[in-house]
Amino acid sequence: MSKPEPNSRQVVNIASYLNQAAKTRPYKRAVVYPAGRDLSGRVAYSHLTFLQLDQESDCLAHGLQAAGVKRGIRTILMVRPSIEFFALVFAIFKTGAVPVIVDPGMGIKRMLNCFKSTRPQAFIGIPLAHVVRTVYPGFFKTVKTWITVGRRWFWGGLTLKQIRQSPWKPFAVAATGRDDTAAILFTTGSTGPAKGAIYSHGNFDAQLQQIKAYLNMSPDEIDLSTFPLFALFYPALGITAVIPDMDPTRPARVNPERIIEAIYSQGVTNMFASPALLNRVGRYGKQNGIKLPSIKRIISAGAPVSAANIEQFSNLLVNDAEIHTPYGATEAVPIISIKSSEILKETRQLSEKGYGICIGRPLPDLDIKIIKISDKPIETWSDDLLVSPGEVGEIAVKGALVSRQYFANPNANSLGKINEGHEIRHRMGDVGWIDQKDRIWFCGRLSHRVVTANETLFTIPCESIFNNHPQVFRSALVGV
Repeated sequence: MSKPEPNSRQVVNIASYLNQAAKTRPYKRAVVYPAGRDLSGRVAYSHLTFLQLDQESDCLAHGLQAAGVKRGIRTILMVRPSIEFFALVFAIFKTGAVPVIVDPGMGIKRMLNCFKSTRPQAFIGIPLAHVVRTVYPGFFKTVKTWITVGRRWFWGGLTLKQIRQSPWKPFAVAATGRDDTAAILFTTGSTGPAKGAIYSHGNFDAQLQQIKAYLNMSPDEIDLSTFPLFALFYPALGITAVIPDMDPTRPARVNPERIIEAIYSQGVTNMFASPALLNRVGRYGKQNGIKLPSIKRIISAGAPVSAANIEQFSNLLVNDAEIHTPYGATEAVPIISIKSSEILKETRQLSEKGYGICIGRPLPDLDIKIIKISDKPIETWSDDLLVSPGEVGEIAVKGALVSRQYFANPNANSLGKINEGHEIRHRMGDVGWIDQKDRIWFCGRLSHRVVTANETLFTIPCESIFNNHPQVFRSALVGV
């Protein structure tokens, strides 16, 4: 029997899951935040239960709607990871407004250009963010509503305190459909121009279900949320999210003692860690003989994770805890994954011989193909695009969690999307190949390949061989 087509008129909104969690586990902690330290230097935590988070986001949703932040309003959100951040994001989803999220680590000018390209209509930010927008007013000419999270100085608009004044009453979650725009998330721009991926409510819902099934997490678990956007899924799953004492834009500079302190004090069972954070905490933990018995799993993504990095952090884990390294991009994540046990026992040795980095097998309900290398747009799908078995090509994916288009960027759409009937296949811009065990091996960025008179060279296979030399820390393949 064939699966029924998803009903595009069905109400789909990630905020509905928070409302469900508030009913089933009202007094469990939803978000935990390090508010300061006592006289002995111990962390003093603040938190909201699921009932409190749901009600707080209801209050904010009423205030936002009254201020003009309504369904479809593109809303810049520049708030640091905090209890207010979680409450605001769920409030925005409840109103049906569209948050615009940009990584501030890309630099001010690039960030401002990203914001301007979306023609934003509302701006919610901390005082520092408002200082930036007053210095560069030309990038925000379309904004009509200004809200300050914290103290408002010389600029106009409302404050979060003013938005939050009314007593609690239930807020009816916007009746958004599966195909309605939920958010605009910008790529980091680390491998090319930053692009605004349009996420529908259906995309977020599919992501949520994929993460829930893939990680097999129970509602009793506690997550240490070192990456704010990924952390938003956990309250929707009924899982406690602990916000660490760190700057999420600079994971390589994290204080490992504070990460370990949070794991111990909160009984953390799950942690997302960038490879840079994983390396810094792993090195400190190994040097100091630290073990993390509460941890059941580590998720590391955002860049290739070396086997040496995985091995180092594995020294801190006990009770068969695994490090998962899911693969994806802003436009489609997670789509492929592998566990640390398979990397350390098998694929590591092959990577050192130039096979590439094994990123694992496709996750359920995703269709991943390897297509012939081309720098040109591909308008329509054809099986003629497929490479021969074992051949390196570009990774392309389709599925319910895949973003269908970029915001106001037809050139990026033509280069990155392939029409396949009523579906869209996304070109990842990465190259790889599939082995006989259906595992995908990542070989680098498509744009970083070096074409010679005799062959095409790919960065990861070439660099891995040189990096394996004891006197080489890092190498780079470049064309000259």
